[in-house]
Amino acid sequence: MEKPKSYCEAVEHYDPANVHRIYHDLKYGFRIEDDEELFELLVLEIFQAGLSWTTILNKRQNFQRAFDRFNITVVAAYQEADRQRLLDDAGIIRNRLKIDATIHNANVLLRLKEEYGSFLAWLDHHHPKTKEEWVKLFKKTFKFTGGEIVNEFLMSAGYLPGAHVESCPIYKEALKTNPPWLNGSSPKSCN
Repeated sequence: MEKPKSYCEAVEHYDPANVHRIYHDLKYGFRIEDDEELFELLVLEIFQAGLSWTTILNKRQNFQRAFDRFNITVVAAYQEADRQRLLDDAGIIRNRLKIDATIHNANVLLRLKEEYGSFLAWLDHHHPKTKEEWVKLFKKTFKFTGGEIVNEFLMSAGYLPGAHVESCPIYKEALKTNPPWLNGSSPKSCN
């Protein structure tokens, strides 16, 4: 069998209950307006580095439980006992660098919230950027955010094109969730 050319093609024949099909049809490329959901997506992309997305999707509920449903304020306050609890949790990926990056990034998000009002507002303020410009900004701002992590995060959240091919039945549904300026028009609030 030939390798699929896109995520859309890869999930085309999956059962509707498959984790990939659910993610593709309901989350991938759809605008996220909730900071905790954006934080979750960033964390999952970080933890996916070096692993399969299937592994992450299958452990998603475990991550939500382990990281207090991605409550940014709670995660930012994690101490050494929390780090150890996470390192002992077989339901998630037990990687100290990724755990430390998650806690650090939660603290960064608290600072961004003070300055911009929310993580979403920070993203909107910086849009539009090329992938390379986004990667540079994320590397300067967050920990454990390389090119692939940033690309997938932004594509998944609708900030970079490419989540769905135009022939995908979900393509137009995902576009509907984005404000017009994310789909090519200039934002009024950004220069």
